[in-house]
Amino acid sequence: MRQDVFEIVSNQNLAPGVYEMVLHGASTEDCTPGRFVQLKLDSFYLRRPISVCDAEDGKLTLVYKTVGRGTEAMAQYECGKRIDVLTGLGNGYDLDKSGDRPLLIGGGAGIPPMYLLARRLISQGKHPTVILGFNKAEEIFYADRFRELGIETIIATADGSVGVKGFVTDAMEGLDYNYTYACGPEPMLKAVYNRASTSGEYSFEERMGCGFGACMGCTCETKYGNKRICKDGPVLTKEEIVW
Repeated sequence: MRQDVFEIVSNQNLAPGVYEMVLHGASTEDCTPGRFVQLKLDSFYLRRPISVCDAEDGKLTLVYKTVGRGTEAMAQYECGKRIDVLTGLGNGYDLDKSGDRPLLIGGGAGIPPMYLLARRLISQGKHPTVILGFNKAEEIFYADRFRELGIETIIATADGSVGVKGFVTDAMEGLDYNYTYACGPEPMLKAVYNRASTSGEYSFEERMGCGFGACMGCTCETKYGNKRICKDGPVLTKEEIVW
């Protein structure tokens, strides 16, 4: 864990209720795929945990949804504002397990962590496929960014307005892959868990107090005992998950 002050470079609206904030700071070396940061916001006691979407050369990209007063306040922040940030939090994805054809699955707010993961896998010579799940066409974001990486990008929409009609699990049908990475709401993760034909890693969301394992407020049960989502997670292996 590292504490730094970052400056906002941009903060733009991508889709209804979805924003991309780009910050510049001293170091982003510990912002690896699947990990998260904690932002100290003005007039809020608890920091806000946000998954890392991209990180390179001191530039940190966060994509977040406005779901409460904290993220609504973030959406109003302007370029040049400085934010106190804790980086290097959580247990991220293990890229060594991916094989050469990993399948990346993101639903809604679980899509951003898939971007950095895809970039890093490609840099290792892997050939990932990504499935992005949304409710309808108006909610789609980052699909073009994934395509620009040169990987197969499959869109699933619940109403069928774009791509595969249905859920991300419907888009999994017939795909050839040897490992699964997923991030999204728990019902989606459970459905992917049941449909996936391989081992994999799943990133869970949970309310957090401290964000680094001290308060024990985000403890969950696994097959190998209780684990803290903020420190032992948010990424858990398929084999340890208890539904």
